[in-house]
Amino acid sequence: MNPNQVHAFGNDALGTYDAVALADLLRKRRVSSAELVEAAISRAEKVDGSLVAIQLKDYVKARAVTELPHDGLFAGIPSFIKDNTNIAGWPTQHGSRAVGTKIAVKDGSFAEQFQSLGLILLGKTRLPEFGFNCSTEYQHDLPCRNPWHTEYTSGGSSGGSAALVAAGVVPLAHANDGGGSIRIPAANCGLVGLKPTRGRFVTHDMAKSLPVNIIGDGVVTRTVRDTAYAIAGMEAFKKSIRLPTIGLVEGPSKRKLRIGLILDTLTGKPPCDETCKAVESIVQLLEAEGHSVNPMKAPCKSSFADDFANYWGFLAFVTGRLGKREFGPQFDRRKMDDFTKGLASLFVQGWAKTPVSLLRLRRTWGIYAEAMKDFDAVLSPVVAHVTPKLGYLSPATEFETLMERLSSYACYTPLANANGSPAISIPAGLSCEGLPIGVQLSARHGDERTLLELAYQIEHLQPWPQLYMQDSSGVSSELISDR
Repeated sequence: MNPNQVHAFGNDALGTYDAVALADLLRKRRVSSAELVEAAISRAEKVDGSLVAIQLKDYVKARAVTELPHDGLFAGIPSFIKDNTNIAGWPTQHGSRAVGTKIAVKDGSFAEQFQSLGLILLGKTRLPEFGFNCSTEYQHDLPCRNPWHTEYTSGGSSGGSAALVAAGVVPLAHANDGGGSIRIPAANCGLVGLKPTRGRFVTHDMAKSLPVNIIGDGVVTRTVRDTAYAIAGMEAFKKSIRLPTIGLVEGPSKRKLRIGLILDTLTGKPPCDETCKAVESIVQLLEAEGHSVNPMKAPCKSSFADDFANYWGFLAFVTGRLGKREFGPQFDRRKMDDFTKGLASLFVQGWAKTPVSLLRLRRTWGIYAEAMKDFDAVLSPVVAHVTPKLGYLSPATEFETLMERLSSYACYTPLANANGSPAISIPAGLSCEGLPIGVQLSARHGDERTLLELAYQIEHLQPWPQLYMQDSSGVSSELISDR
């Protein structure tokens, strides 16, 4: 194994199974929840010194609840929740020194839906400050590292969750997405990451007062079926009354789809060569299966990038000004990192255009819906170039430089957050440095089913590598999913 790769897969109770396989083993009493939790704790202790992906550990609580009855599709399986979501008895720090360690008195609104899967939480995963960056790095702390190569970012903002799942500590973990924060870490770490349609699940606490709700909650997983089962389980807990039911998607469809192809960024620049090749490989695969793939224009106005940047700054500004009300009297905005402060200053400089920017962001729903009348799905890169090294997107970087890098890199994912459509990242190969490259599939509002069916088909035709496959140390090659 490459010395810069870190994983915890081994011949223990977790093996190389996905969550669906583990749930089956639990039902058949071939393994116990206590064994799974102990294996996950051991794995976490083995690799987190290298990955630095865990914000909070509560292994005492996890061990204590293993003997209690659990309901849900993944009852008794260990997992983690992201540290921007309240769990009673644990602090929620949002990746920021400004927040403090106030203990949550009750679970967050989405946390109950996530826990309806029956998962046993071992703790919380790290994220960049308030989720504003797409790399889980800090100005005054150690970064979260990518298990495929520890000199590279695991993405953000759900970088801690992605690192732990890719490294085999747990089969799935909570993630959420306000501009690509599920899909970018999934792409960086070789995972499946689905951002659901706006309104699919219970609205996250952070999103309830937003003028444009850009936040969607979900999971990162190593297999399509784990994502499909998680979505079905959470939907069963509380269905959306405004969207068509997804149900349990168990494999590809036989439908031949009309798929739009977006390759260039919103500024007209092409992605890097390796990203182009990854997308083109998926195009060839889909066309060989009878789908039609044709170029389409990005379904948004030319002002979109500036409008989203303005909204990004608005959120940073409001976070600083209303922090004491949101996080408690211990909040100290002076301790926010330079990137968050820079975003807030950017908003102040252009505050007068905010009403128009918000109006245009709200109108993206209709523009996208109209464009999708001619397509069943859209294929694009997730990001514009291969995974960057740690430091390239560090919040310690001079603000204008970092903003330019982020705007050029994370330029495909925000549109789905603004228009509320579902979008999924799936692996599509490895870069020359041995890091995963992802592609994004988007669909009509409410049509997560088509995305999951397409993802199943691609997974079957072009199975993606897992970290344990890179190892020659004797890890059992149990199939992660039944292909």
